[in-house]
Amino acid sequence: MADSGNPRVVIAGAGFGGLSAAKALSRSPVDVIIVDRNNYHTFLPLLYQVAAGELEPGDVAYPVRTILRKMPSARFTMAEVERVDLGGRVVETDGPDIPYDFLILATGTVDYFLRVPGGPEHAFSLKTLEEAIALRNHILGCVERADHEPDAQSRQSLISFAIVGGGPTGVETAGALAELMQGPMAKDCRNLDFDQVRIVLIEATAALLPTLPEPLGVYAEKRLRQMGVEVRLESLVDRITPDLVYLQDGTTIPACTTVWAAGVQGDPQAEASGLPTAHRGRVAVLPTLQAPDHPEVYVIGDLAHFEQDGSPLAMVAQVAMQGGVAAAQNIERQLAGHEPLPFRYRDRGTMATIGRNHAAAYAYGRTFTGFPAWLLWLSIHLFYLIGYRNRLLVMINWARHYFFREHAACRILPSEQVPPARVAQQDAGPGASPDEKKT
Repeated sequence: MADSGNPRVVIAGAGFGGLSAAKALSRSPVDVIIVDRNNYHTFLPLLYQVAAGELEPGDVAYPVRTILRKMPSARFTMAEVERVDLGGRVVETDGPDIPYDFLILATGTVDYFLRVPGGPEHAFSLKTLEEAIALRNHILGCVERADHEPDAQSRQSLISFAIVGGGPTGVETAGALAELMQGPMAKDCRNLDFDQVRIVLIEATAALLPTLPEPLGVYAEKRLRQMGVEVRLESLVDRITPDLVYLQDGTTIPACTTVWAAGVQGDPQAEASGLPTAHRGRVAVLPTLQAPDHPEVYVIGDLAHFEQDGSPLAMVAQVAMQGGVAAAQNIERQLAGHEPLPFRYRDRGTMATIGRNHAAAYAYGRTFTGFPAWLLWLSIHLFYLIGYRNRLLVMINWARHYFFREHAACRILPSEQVPPARVAQQDAGPGASPDEKKT
């Protein structure tokens, strides 16, 4: 970007929070540079549908540069953020070093496997588009292998699936996987007995959807059991191998596919940059979302540890989006010589779909279940999905799935090897906290 003389705001991360901040700054006298390892924005709430073959990868991805066309002062740099030189005010990447006057960190979280042996090596994650494609290829590949596997025990393992984590991502993935097996796979692979398919959802607490009101968790459990999903509550994973999940109570679950939706922690680059971190490597921010001792640095979204009314805010898309707008407004206030204002999150709710015609939602202090919640889920996700083309394609694929019980993307496509999960090595403490980017 040519030097215009305006203050430079660097936004690390082109997710919900980063793009919301860029949009809020589009009319300000600043130069904005967005840095991300990918040149597209991923609509994370629908990644599980890519993994289950309901949507194509391109349906949930949108080019960042296209988003920025209507923001003349914003530019994009495709690079991996490695650390931040806070003293020199420089973002160090695997490409060019990028100086800044103000910095908004919105790089999110990475998987944390709770020191479970075999987790990083053998469990599939659902945090990136590449991981969703890899999981889809693996699931379909297991079914193809099972179709001609003569050994009954090996065949059973190939069509058994374990999902660790009973938050929205785990619940939605379990429901989508059940519909995939009972629908397209059962019709296409007639040599297999799909009554033998086993889907096990493992949750460490006493209820599914633990961050939502208890009746919603009860409803989700009942609905999943009706779909044939085995729900195991108050169960802790001891270790994971390529074809077995060991629980701490001594139970073993034969499964060639394990999906991890149970634990996350802050992007390690924050701690590597010297920022103060709280629980699980998330940055302990001030009420204004600023980093302590660095008023020019804002941390938003999942990377920020922000407490409101005595509890940390959930790692959901709305928190990131509202935080991005608040950070942008505070930067404008600083440029005008005013003090930044404290951030106040307005909870618009959380929801999870549980297969066809069923969902659990908590919005504006009320709970919704069944078909009304499902319609609400559809409407909100379509509204926040970026790009008219993507919305149209998603609507078409959803309609095809609804009326004909067909999935649009049940294909094993060539793909590059997915790099190992970015997992920090330090002990972040016991327990699990799902990274649920739900609208």
